Amino acid sequence: MTSQKAVSATDQPHTSRKNYWIYFLISLVIFLLMLIFMNQWFWVSMPFMLTFLVMALGYM
Repeated sequence: MTSQKAVSATDQPHTSRKNYWIYFLISLVIFLLMLIFMNQWFWVSMPFMLTFLVMALGYM
């Protein structure tokens, strides 16, 4: 019987937070465009924008 080592945060590959800021800005533009032109569907892009913001700030 083998035991598996728990995966810690230090074992995860490090992704640059600069990439997350770029993804956040792209999703912000998409969010604003959807808010202007398809205002009944703007909430579809909101989870992406907020997730990338939290990741760029380093809280997740």
